[in-house]
Amino acid sequence: MNDLAGCFGANLARHRRLSGLSQEDVAIRAGTHRTEVSQLERGLRLPRLDTAVRLAAAVEAELGELVEGMTWISGSYRPGSFVQDSQRQSPATRSSTP
Repeated sequence: MNDLAGCFGANLARHRRLSGLSQEDVAIRAGTHRTEVSQLERGLRLPRLDTAVRLAAAVEAELGELVEGMTWISGSYRPGSFVQDSQRQSPATRSSTP
């Protein structure tokens, strides 16, 4: 499972349950298919931006709530990467890392 996709999926599933909706309900509200909602919640895929916006509206959440816990750390001489907030290094630690 891709960590980024897993984080998005966990957030989506949590907000869906808080809204008292089934995957089918979310799919209908978002104009997508239930299997797509299932795959997203299981972290098997990431949505396109327009789909993420529709999913947020479907579960009555802000888009930011569905991407909560995801942070981009830009790279200097090495490529950047997505990490979950719990893996994020402080700027002081990051500058001393090769």
